[in-house]
Amino acid sequence: MKKSASALFFLSNNQPIFCCALMTFPLRFRAATQAASLHLLCSVGAALLAAALVFGLWYPYPYRELSGGREMFLLIVAVDVVCGPLLTMVLFNPSKPRAELWRDLGLVALIQLGALGYGLHTVWQARPLFLVQEIDRFKVIAGPVLNSNSMTALPDALQPQWWKGPMTVAIRNPKDALERQSVMFESIQGGRDYAERPEFYLPYEGTAALKSLQRAQPLSVFLQRHPDQQDTAHKLALEKGANIDQWVYLPVIARQDWVAVLDRQAQIQGFLRGDGF
Repeated sequence: MKKSASALFFLSNNQPIFCCALMTFPLRFRAATQAASLHLLCSVGAALLAAALVFGLWYPYPYRELSGGREMFLLIVAVDVVCGPLLTMVLFNPSKPRAELWRDLGLVALIQLGALGYGLHTVWQARPLFLVQEIDRFKVIAGPVLNSNSMTALPDALQPQWWKGPMTVAIRNPKDALERQSVMFESIQGGRDYAERPEFYLPYEGTAALKSLQRAQPLSVFLQRHPDQQDTAHKLALEKGANIDQWVYLPVIARQDWVAVLDRQAQIQGFLRGDGF
């Protein structure tokens, strides 16, 4: 007797094939969950190492807030950490041949590492390179703002390095009236000002640093306008073992409103959140 087509859906013991599949699904799900969990732990470990590099060297406090690096990095890492283990859970099947299984997991790892590498490269390119003291303010200058050709004119001591954080620099005076007019006219038209011109940079020390005190105001003026920063300022003074009445401040131009706190030698003692203008 010919078997009907419906008989193809039954095994020799007359149990439906889909019942067998239901029996094996929990086993596959359990194995895939274990593999994805291990992958998640590895991904979190890699993310922590990347965070140590980004926030320890490229975006130290408070530049991670001044330059917006924290949000960009967290978005990149969150996507990377979630997508890798999720792909592992979808693709992992212990019934696959070992070679095919390792090929699938290897491709997932390569995609994840490639995405993380691209994200770190993007964060690295956008990192703040200089904190420039420009007359009556400080400016945070990131990599994309600067002209790569003018960067080559910097002395070795001021050359950005991947293992260095942002450097504080001062600005030299224009050589003559023609140079002053050239910068002024370009900045008025929306072009580069002194802070965006590395050829004007000087080490922030000695007389060049002391020039910042000419426009600085007593820190008490800032604290009167921002009483919410009183506790932070006094805690900072306690950590430095300094008299807060001797400190002055200058505004910091960045994505958020902050001020740089200076001592009487024009050395930066810390930063406080708030509009300094």
